[in-house]
Amino acid sequence: MPGVSARGLSPEERRQLAVNLTRVLALYRSILDAYIIEFFTDNLWGTLPCSWQEALDGLNPPQLATLLLGMPGEGEVVRYRSVWPLTLLALKSTAYALAFTRMPGFQTPSEFLENPSQSSRLTAPFRKHVRPKKQHEIRRLGELVKKLSDLTGCTQVVDVGSGQGHLSRFMSLGLGLKVKSIEGNPRLVERAQRLDQELLQALEKEEKKNPQVAQTGPRHSPYHVVQWVDPTALCGELLLPLDSSQCGSARLLLTGLHACGDLSVALLRHFCCCPEVVALASVGCCYMKLSDPGGYPLSQWVAGLPGYELPYRLREGACHALEEYAKRLQKAGPGLRTHCYRAALEMVIRRARPELRRPGVQGIPRVHELKIEEYVQRGLQRVGLDPHLPLNLATLRAHQAQENRVVAFFSLALLLAPLVETLILLDRLLYLQEQGFHAELLPIFSPELSPRNLVLVATKMPLGQAFSALETEDS
Repeated sequence: MPGVSARGLSPEERRQLAVNLTRVLALYRSILDAYIIEFFTDNLWGTLPCSWQEALDGLNPPQLATLLLGMPGEGEVVRYRSVWPLTLLALKSTAYALAFTRMPGFQTPSEFLENPSQSSRLTAPFRKHVRPKKQHEIRRLGELVKKLSDLTGCTQVVDVGSGQGHLSRFMSLGLGLKVKSIEGNPRLVERAQRLDQELLQALEKEEKKNPQVAQTGPRHSPYHVVQWVDPTALCGELLLPLDSSQCGSARLLLTGLHACGDLSVALLRHFCCCPEVVALASVGCCYMKLSDPGGYPLSQWVAGLPGYELPYRLREGACHALEEYAKRLQKAGPGLRTHCYRAALEMVIRRARPELRRPGVQGIPRVHELKIEEYVQRGLQRVGLDPHLPLNLATLRAHQAQENRVVAFFSLALLLAPLVETLILLDRLLYLQEQGFHAELLPIFSPELSPRNLVLVATKMPLGQAFSALETEDS
């Protein structure tokens, strides 16, 4: 998806972008606030301008991907079947123009050209237990952290929210960095330590088979710490150097791979408040888990703008995978009907129990193979209602006939969702700017593999053009 490059925007341009985003989000708040499962109960289609309805009605999923989301299939020519209203074209253009681009400086990840399941840039021991998406992420972020560490003279990397330690292992045993891993779940830490030992044994076996690749000097596994990081308070354990002789001279780099919600905010606060921390490389995620207030807004500039508020529904929508959904639209598979089925179920639920609104429905397997009445019956049972309630089959069939309208409305919301993510991340850039630090936002992962792919890089020293070197894909 096209967009604006976050790198190189002047301080004034960043502030103006925040102004534009809040204005646009306020204008289209009704679309972003809507729950797609209320498509029928709240007549969401009827909330759209009549001219929009005429333009979108009857478009099949591949046409929506091409014309609305701007993601045509390979070799497809973009052809509008009618003249779209200027307001809808303006929405589309604005969504493209104001969102941070998620396209990195490379097209297809070269590491998966030979085998889509195995990164050619990681040796077999580092790929074990790691899915392709995570292989791509740990390699790209790990190499960026290595470059940033060298540029800033860091003595230690702290991986916050390290989970099973895949990133930490690659940085320490693959790139030779000294790494401390902070994770609040003790079971994940135990698992990480077992995987550390397994990887060490695998590397030793590999070196015996191929002595010319043997590493000179001892290997250091990550140092794992079980610790919850409180976003409202500084964590002393996080700041302790691994080498006691470095006390008072440690230079720390903080990183987090998809640190959820307030954990990414905690990294920013540690960076700003702790003199030992000189660099930051953070990839955020799960914006709906941000504290309100506290997690957003962080900057004084955004907090002072009218319409800056981002309720839960908007933040949750910003975590959807636009590129992945566009692929689903292009394939036009039966799985797209799930939203329509769930919206029809919501109508039945509210007629039976008007006070029961948007209940969670446990996963119903193979939805695309079910008739709509079969899905509704199973859904009623999932929420504790009588599955044998009398159903109006004619009404259910009429709902099912509007499947493409449901998909079109959901696509509209997804088109706008990147603007919410852009405002959240822009707020973080402005916060660091207000604190007097140097920060950039770089697309680091392939968005088709990892939609949350914008890494916030910050330092306490000017790096100038060095930021551009951090984004590139090495040959």
